[in-house]
Amino acid sequence: MIEALKLLEVITHVQMARNRGETIGFVPTMGALHDGHISLVNKALTEFHWVVSSIFVNPTQFNDPKDLLHYPRTPDSDWNLLEQAGCHLLFHPSVAEIYPEGFESPVFEFGSLEQIMEGAYRPGHFKGVATVVFRLFDIVKPDVAYFGEKDFQQLAIIRSMVHQAGLPIRIIGCETVREIDGLAMSSRNVRLSPDERKAAPIIFQNLSKAKELIQAIGIERAKNEMIGAIETSGLFKVEYLEIADAESLEPVKSISKETKSRVFIAVKASTTRLIDNMELF
Repeated sequence: MIEALKLLEVITHVQMARNRGETIGFVPTMGALHDGHISLVNKALTEFHWVVSSIFVNPTQFNDPKDLLHYPRTPDSDWNLLEQAGCHLLFHPSVAEIYPEGFESPVFEFGSLEQIMEGAYRPGHFKGVATVVFRLFDIVKPDVAYFGEKDFQQLAIIRSMVHQAGLPIRIIGCETVREIDGLAMSSRNVRLSPDERKAAPIIFQNLSKAKELIQAIGIERAKNEMIGAIETSGLFKVEYLEIADAESLEPVKSISKETKSRVFIAVKASTTRLIDNMELF
């Protein structure tokens, strides 16, 4: 049976696992778990002896207090899903455990990586992400940590943080898990209205044709056409749609087999914000 432990207990259990010669895989989450999260746990279980998952709704990465207040929380369901998956340990800390009095995070510099796309719309968000992930890594001390590629910019931030901090942790990005109709699985999807949920696959449909469209009419015209198609229902507003280098995340002027690029999008519904991305080559 999965154990849900606090900070000192986690440190003790992780050390016991290491004393047994076991390696540690880690899946940090903010709860409201779905099959996308569980796919990360499954990946970790196939590669490592002992898997830890955490559930912590991190206040420092929310620039909108209302978003933090309304973020979905489903603890009973989360516990059951992790137990059924075979996760060994659940770390469910309090804010005071993650940010004790006197805690000071290292200062990380991400340059343009934290200013573009999500960074432009959520100031301070990535500093909060880097802070909490650094803290979780310091507690769990995993060998490998798993993150979904749906949050591709976040994945780049975490890799940069690990490099800057000199942490001996391998970061694995796992392919986005989607609903049958293509919508990227997200804890926020439950906040969509019935009409919004029905229309939301238009995002995936346009990302899927981005490569072909760009090759036919160029990046700028393709972006305009995709934005128009997504906004035509009146249910969604595209905050950004970028074609960017898969490593620097800087916008590109062309795509080819020789360069790795992705299409990134953020869409605002009435009360919900959806993000997605897709590899072009």
